[in-house]
Amino acid sequence: MEMKLNKDALQNKVEWKKIGISLPAFDYEAVCEYTSEHPSWIHFGVGNIFRGYIARLQQALLNNGLVKSGIIATETFDSEIIDNSIDNDNLTLLVTLKPCGTMENEVIASITESLSVKHKERLKEIFRNKSLQIVSFTITEKGYNVIDTNNEHVISVATQLLYERFLAGAYPIALVSMDNCNSNGDKLKAAVLQTASIWAKSEIVTQEFIDYLSDKSKVSFPCSMIDKITPRPDELICEKLNKLGLENMQPIITSKGTYIAPFVNAEISEYLVIEDDFPNGRPPLEAADVYLTNRQIVEMTEQMKVTACLNPLHTALAVFGCLLGFTRISDAIRDADLKKLAETLGYKEGLPVVVNPGIIDPDDFLKEVLEVRLPNPFIPDTPQRIATDTSLKFPIRFGETIKAYMANPEKGVDGLTAIPLIIAAWFRYLLGEDDEGNVMQISPDPMLEELRQHLKGLNVGESSAYNGELKLLLSNTTLFTVNLHETVLAEKIETMFIEMITESGAVRNTLQKYIHS
Repeated sequence: MEMKLNKDALQNKVEWKKIGISLPAFDYEAVCEYTSEHPSWIHFGVGNIFRGYIARLQQALLNNGLVKSGIIATETFDSEIIDNSIDNDNLTLLVTLKPCGTMENEVIASITESLSVKHKERLKEIFRNKSLQIVSFTITEKGYNVIDTNNEHVISVATQLLYERFLAGAYPIALVSMDNCNSNGDKLKAAVLQTASIWAKSEIVTQEFIDYLSDKSKVSFPCSMIDKITPRPDELICEKLNKLGLENMQPIITSKGTYIAPFVNAEISEYLVIEDDFPNGRPPLEAADVYLTNRQIVEMTEQMKVTACLNPLHTALAVFGCLLGFTRISDAIRDADLKKLAETLGYKEGLPVVVNPGIIDPDDFLKEVLEVRLPNPFIPDTPQRIATDTSLKFPIRFGETIKAYMANPEKGVDGLTAIPLIIAAWFRYLLGEDDEGNVMQISPDPMLEELRQHLKGLNVGESSAYNGELKLLLSNTTLFTVNLHETVLAEKIETMFIEMITESGAVRNTLQKYIHS
């Protein structure tokens, strides 16, 4: 029997159960109706991490009768995501991929409405409603760096809507960034205030609005740490769903390059830690295994993950994985040399400068990453995807660790090997040629043109032509948070880079030389 993912199909509970797909335990249409009148949560950025994790948290609360409203989804960058969501009545099929190879399938129905910028009046109506408690964001780190006052950028849209809320009664609200970046709440606050301040100078908004945004009892910007791998939708998963009898599961690429599908494939491991600062109240997220705590512990868990136990390992496997011809992270971590690199980076160079946050043990977390999460062959994640925007990731993933070593005279940076090796490999990656001499597609990066300009004229096999081209890059504090030329790392990186461009196969040889020594 052919089945479609839509609200009508939800009535056929027997057939869904037959093919092993869990359905929501609540009345979907009743929740949609209640949410329309009493919105409590709206989210910007309708990507996989939202649909496959954040929306599932609210679904768990709805299933247990702990909340009455769902989440309203908003997308300002790619309206095609919204169009496709509406085609499926805002339903998502979450496919959880377990390390043993089994799939756990669940229809996520907590998203009650999907809106784009063309639905401006509806968005205003939602923000004017006193019941709204949370405005959350997954817009990637780039989303906080670009302030666009032409009203199209997500921060501009959100700021306009906050002004509507201010005019309606200055009701309290929590703005929660759930993006994978350092001090995400502070980044969101800075972006919103910068936009509002520009508008205040032009008398588009009032100073009283700035005061409202700055009053923590009215508008809070909690920090958070989120962790769940939700790769691009995989064709193999689509085929398995088709065999179960589901129609129209095919992934597509939008005109803006977004990979979307009616399903989200994701790993089973997940963590969300949020600073408990919600001036208008919040749902009981702790009942969905979310850690609600203070800012200090959020920052400690974020540092543990982002600077030591996961994200740096991901970047290492991405850069070397691309150079060595891997197309799956799970295959890259099974390579003996890359596994050793990841272990060295995590255990020897990351953990020594991590402070245990108490709620999650860093050693256990790192062990799970290395032994369960990254090697999972059923997670269709690629080095090429993770290599995207690497210039934005280096400051927190490696720069903060370097700073921690520099601040400790007993440790110092002299003993670091994996980190300089990864930086050297990234420069080698930017040449656009893999270790076998094949032309290699470089993933998008906002600094790509500038970075490649510094490396212009360098080619594999011409290491003798190197004339210190990395000097400006290594002294760039935007990239590394510190001037690496003020440390011994600059010389290490240049030496490693030169060794990597001597000939075909030099990347592998250099990796083996340093990581096994």
